[in-house]
Formats: sequence, structure tokens, C-alpha cells
Amino acid sequence: MPRPHLRQSLRRLWALDKFSASLRVFIALAGALALCWWQGWVHGLIPLFLGIIASALTETDDSWQGRLGTVLVTLVCFSAAAYAVEFLFPYPWLFVVALALSAFCLSMLGALGERFATLGSGTLILAVYSMIGVEQRGGVAGLWLEPLLLVAGAAWYGLLSVIWHGLFAHQPVQQSLARLFRELGKYLKLKAALFEPVRQLDVEQRRLALAQQNGRVVSALNAAKEIILHRVGNGRPGPKVNRYLKLYFLAQDIHERASSSHYPYNELAEAFFHSDVLFRCQRLLRLHGEACERLGSAIELRQPFEYRELCSQALEDLHASLDHLHLQSNPAWRRLLRSLGALAGNLASLDLLLGNASNPDALADEQDSSLLDREPHSLREVMERIGQQLTPTSLLFRHALRLSIALAAGYGLLHLIHPAQGYWILLTTLFVCQPNYGATRLKLVQRISGTLLGLGIGWALFNLFPDPRVQALFAVVAGVAFFATRTTRYTLATAAITLLVLFCFNQIGDGYGLFLPRLVDTLLGGLIAGLAVFLILPDWQGRRLGRMLANTLSCNSAYLRQIIAQYANGKRDDLGYRLARRNAHNADAALSTTLGNMLMEPGHFRKDADQGFRFLVLSHTLLSYLSALGAHRGEQLPQMIQAQLLEQAEKLARSLDEIAAGLRGEHPVAIHSDEEQALAQELEQIADDADERQRLVQTQLALICRQLAPLRTLGAHLHKDRH
Repeated sequence: MPRPHLRQSLRRLWALDKFSASLRVFIALAGALALCWWQGWVHGLIPLFLGIIASALTETDDSWQGRLGTVLVTLVCFSAAAYAVEFLFPYPWLFVVALALSAFCLSMLGALGERFATLGSGTLILAVYSMIGVEQRGGVAGLWLEPLLLVAGAAWYGLLSVIWHGLFAHQPVQQSLARLFRELGKYLKLKAALFEPVRQLDVEQRRLALAQQNGRVVSALNAAKEIILHRVGNGRPGPKVNRYLKLYFLAQDIHERASSSHYPYNELAEAFFHSDVLFRCQRLLRLHGEACERLGSAIELRQPFEYRELCSQALEDLHASLDHLHLQSNPAWRRLLRSLGALAGNLASLDLLLGNASNPDALADEQDSSLLDREPHSLREVMERIGQQLTPTSLLFRHALRLSIALAAGYGLLHLIHPAQGYWILLTTLFVCQPNYGATRLKLVQRISGTLLGLGIGWALFNLFPDPRVQALFAVVAGVAFFATRTTRYTLATAAITLLVLFCFNQIGDGYGLFLPRLVDTLLGGLIAGLAVFLILPDWQGRRLGRMLANTLSCNSAYLRQIIAQYANGKRDDLGYRLARRNAHNADAALSTTLGNMLMEPGHFRKDADQGFRFLVLSHTLLSYLSALGAHRGEQLPQMIQAQLLEQAEKLARSLDEIAAGLRGEHPVAIHSDEEQALAQELEQIADDADERQRLVQTQLALICRQLAPLRTLGAHLHKDRH
């Protein structure tokens, strides 16, 4: 292979987000294996490997200083968990009480943020690993060596992690931004599909796909923000981080432009069926999507991004097509041509934004570049957040209670039937028991399938490669495979971790004797987790659908008010505006996720799913109209009409709040509003000589107002069904 191609292939491999984590795990496992071989200390292999795995499972992104602090806290928690198991193991009643309490408390750490939730789950995993170690010794507790080895394995991986984060501090930022721009590219391509010049196009289905992709874009935006925030902290960002911060804000602006709508799609397709204007819009959006994907690759591979002239030519072709339509002077097209003009202006702004990505350092600094840090910064904040979740209505509280009871039930079952290798039951329950039924059901199927696959492959490899040293090497490879696939292909990840367990335990005994217990324990642990999620304070998504819909409308109302304030006081990308915009998109994404989870629930509990998906299409359409209004907020309205338009916008915000309150159950949702009907008609009456800025804002407000009637209808039906 020519050297430039080899270098490019290696660069692409290095850019993969799973590669660096997998390489760290490989170094840690290989180092532990080499130490045990060198010292002839085979019995130390299992606790060292399990400690490394537990530490890697708790790893979260941070600067090297933050990572060092997190590792130290993790080691303290791991040590406490390991030695608590050793001391309490001979006392079953004390042990089960401590197990249930610790499971509940560690799960409640999720109230403080994802980093704390990961630490809590990792500590529970290490505690179960400690139980497995004590069981391997025949129930002989009180030995100091094995807990020390578990913590030593965790410390070894933690040291590697700190060094890695110090040497390659910006790699996670690059990978998160690359993912963000790739998701934006997919969103733009799906948006282009709405401009298919076909009569009777199924717009609802395409809008639904767009709303679901919007959820993935929002997830990528949130992940990128958290990673950049860890590098910025409370200080001033350095030149590199400042460059990434500008790219992040650029992505936010692109998202607002991309999610904007100025037009009724079916009317456009009907009116301009014989013109190429919709094809021109579609082609330009696709080119913008491809440009976003190329920008993502350039960031990931640390290469310069060149914005191709092809997009500029496509934009010129679109304007030429619009000019040709204007020359025909068809009165029936007047309103739609204005919508197309607004669309062309939006696409031109999008083109300019992508062109600026070629040199982000030249972009002006944001007036307000602060990012909202959601993590607690004092003991008082910690106690307040946990206290807010200590209620049966909290999803986190329900999950914590469910998990603690499930683990206690698993402990009771293994003492009742005394299965071989019984503590694998607890480990399976811990991994399978998820916060909702749909996720638990999926994880249960994947866990059982992966275990069967791993046992089958393990049996074949045991017979083909009986040498323990070769099997130890297979264990290292299996550990790497587990971390490479655990978030994307959990079935394969389960098969890999099953192989690691089989090969490790075969170093000190009869690995064949583990096959049947591993399968039985997986089935029992999965059954306990499934029953717990089904029976103990079940969190059926349909029961909270009304609250989710209400939250979506409330966030849209807050976003609209922020936009109104910008029109009144001038454009400013301050934290308040960006937070309102992000909350609106987060609520839209959360609704999409909730509806996806509903589809995996039993039939009775997903009876409102169809109405929920229709609501998702309507709310995402509403959000796209709001985004268009926000995208043009830099344009000052004529003074004589500004107050009237802003008052009409405030009426729309109040209507959204009213529907949201009805969906929460505070009062019935009125299925019709004469005031809103009159307001829509008033907004649609635009004088021919009206200022273009006024026309744009008034048209968007009219489109928003027309969404209220179908939202009321769906809200009224949902309220009636619940009561």
C-alpha cells in the first residue's frame, strides 16, 4: 500500500471514537496479563481484569485535572464497596440490607448528572465483582488481597486514563463536533426530501422522520456542549478550545436555520409542479447536507475544510429560477413566491454559515459565550437535587427502588436454591434492569442472545485452543471487543464479556464448569429484572405522555417569548435565548424518545402512541416555524406595526401555555377557540404594500397560529381518554 494511503488509513482509524477507548483497555488488560505471567501469579488475573473493566465502565470525559479528581473519588468508592462486601459477606441479613440501601443510594446519584450516575453504577458493578471473588474462594471472606487487587486494577486503568486525557485532551472535542456535523448533514438531507416536486406527497411521514433525526441532532449538540464545557471550566478558553467553541455555536446557528420552515409544502408542490424551483431548493439542501458531513470528516481527521463552489452555483440557479417565476406575474403565486423568497434567503444564510466554517478562527467571538453548567457546585445543591427526586413520581426514584428490590430478591433467590456461581444472577440483574420497560426488554433479549453466542464461541475456542496462555490472549481481545461494541451492539458486547469470563476462570480452574451456571444465572437474573420493571412502580410511558406533551408546548412558549424579546430589543445570542432554544429542541427530542419507548410496551399501554406521533409531527412543525422566526430576529420591525405584532405573538404564547396546562390535567382542553381563529385570520390579512420584514414575521405568526387548532383537538382527545 502506498505510504500516503497508509497514513490516511491510520488517521481514519485514530479518529474513530471507539478506537482510543479500546486501545486504553487493550494496554490495561495486556499490562495486567504480562505482570501476572511475569510473576507467575495466575490467581491475580481475574481481580485485576475485573477492576480494570469496572474502572473503564465509570470513565467519563473531562480534562486531565478533572479526570484525576474523578479517578481518586472512584477509587475511594471502589475501596469502600470491595471491603464492605468482604466484611459483611458472612452475615446474610446485614449483607442484603446493605446491598439494597447502597443500590438505592448509588442509583440516586443520577440526580446530580450523568457523571455521578456512571460512578454509582460502576461502584455497584465492582461490588458484585467482589461478591463473585468471595464466592470463588468458597465463601471465605475477610481476605485483604483480592479487594486490593480489584482496586489496583481500577487504579491502573485510571492512571492510563489520566495520562491519555493529558496527552490527547482535544480528541474527544473533535470527535463530538464531527458527530454533530454528521447528524446535521443527515437532518439537512431529510429536510431536502420535503421538497420532492410530487403531488400528494406524504409530508407527515417525512416530518416524523425529520423530528426523530432532530432528536439525534439535539443529543449530539448536548454531548458536544458538555465536552467543551469540561475544557472551558470557569476560565477563559485557550485558542484551540475557543476555535471548537466557535464551531459549536456555528452548529447551533446552522441547526436553527436548518430547522426553519416558511412554507406549506403541499401547496408549493401543487403550485410549482411544472417548475424546477423545488428541485433547486432540494438540490441546494442536499449539497448543504453533504457539506456538513464533509466538515465533520475534516474536523475528525484534522484536515482543512474547503467549501465547494458547487453550493454557490446551486444558490445562483435557485435565484434565477425564482426570477423566472416572478416574471410570469401570476397573481395566484404571489403569497407562495414570498414564502419561496424567504426560503431562498434562509438558504443563502445557511450557505454563508457553511462558508465561514472554512476559517472558524476568523469568526467574531460571541457576545455571550457562556455555557450552562448543570452539575452541582456545593453540598447544598447536591442535597436539594437529591431531595427533589425523593418522591414516587420521580422516574429516578422508581428506578432506584426497583433496582434495590431486584438485587435483594436476586440475593434471596441464590440463597434459596444455592446455584453454582450464583452471584452472576446479581450482575445480570444489574445490567438488564433499566429505567423503563422498553429499554429493559431490549437489554434482556440482547443479554440472553449474547450469552448464548458467547458460550457457543467459547466452547469452540476451548476445544481448538486448549493452551491457557492462548486463552489468556483471547481474554484480552474479548475485553477490547466488549468496550468497542457495548454502546452500539450490546449482543456482541455480551458475547465478548462472556468469553472474557470463560477464559479468565479457565486459568485457575475448570472453565467448562462455568458454561451451564452462566446460562442459568443469566436467565434468572434477566427474569428478576423483567419482573421488577413490570411489577414495581412500573413507568409506562403512556401514563406520562400528557406531561411530556405539555412540557413540549411550554418550552415552545418560552422560546417564542425569547424571540419576541429579541425583536423588541435587538438580536443578541445570549445564554437566555440559547437556553430557551435548546430547551425547546430538548423537549422535542425527549418526546420522540418517549414515543419510541412506548412502541416496545405491552399493547394496552401504547394505545395513545398514534396520537402521540401525530402530536410530535405538529409540535415539530410548530418548532420549525419558531426557528424561522428566530433565524430572522436580527431584522428590526417597522415601529408603527411592531407593538401590534409583539402583542399578537404574546397571545400565541399564552395559548400554548393554556393548552399545556390542559394536558397536565389542570383543566379540560378547549377543542376550539374563536379568539385564535380570529387572530389567524387577522394575521393572514397582509397588505400588498407591507414591509417585507413585517410580512415575514406576520406570516410566521399566522403559521404558528394555524397549528393551535389541531394541537387543541389532539390535546382534548388525550385529556378525554385519560379521564
